[in-house]
Amino acid sequence: MQDIRIERYTEQHITGLTALYNDPAVARQVLQMPYQAPELWRKRMTLDCEGLVTLAAMHQGELVGTATLEKFTRLRRSHCGSIGMGVAVAWQGRGIGSRLLAELLEIADNWMNLRRVELTVYTDNEPAIALYRKFGFVDEGTLRDYAFRDGVFADALSMARLRCI
Repeated sequence: MQDIRIERYTEQHITGLTALYNDPAVARQVLQMPYQAPELWRKRMTLDCEGLVTLAAMHQGELVGTATLEKFTRLRRSHCGSIGMGVAVAWQGRGIGSRLLAELLEIADNWMNLRRVELTVYTDNEPAIALYRKFGFVDEGTLRDYAFRDGVFADALSMARLRCI
C-alpha cells in the first residue's frame, strides 16, 4: 500500500468524496442518501471544528476512501469520539480501511486523549465488523431496525474501543 497516501481532507476532495458516497454499493453501507450534490458535502465538510478530523486516502490523485473522527462536544462525553468510514468498492479488502482506521486511532489516543471511540455498522457488513474487531472494537449491542435501507429496516451493531489509561 505504498502508493496510497493518507492526508487531511480539504476542499479539493469534494468531487471525489461526492463520487465515493454516491456509489450505490458504498451508500448502502453508510447513513448517507444516494445522489447527494457536491454542495451538500461542501457544507458538511467545511465545519471549522478542531474536534473533527477527516482523512482522505489517495491513489494517484483519486480519492479511494475517507474516515472521520469526531470528538463529542458535550462536557460529560468529552472523553469519547465517533468514527465513520467509507472505501471505494474497487479498493475494499486491500488495506485502505486498516490504514485509515490506524491513523484515526493514533490521533484519538495520542492527540485527542480519547478514552472511548465508538461506531455503528450494519450487522450484515461482515468485512467492516472484522476490521473493527481487529483494532480492538467490541460489540456492545444490536440496534434493531436502526435504519431504512434497500426498502427494509436494517439492524446495526454498536461497537466501541476503550483505551486503557
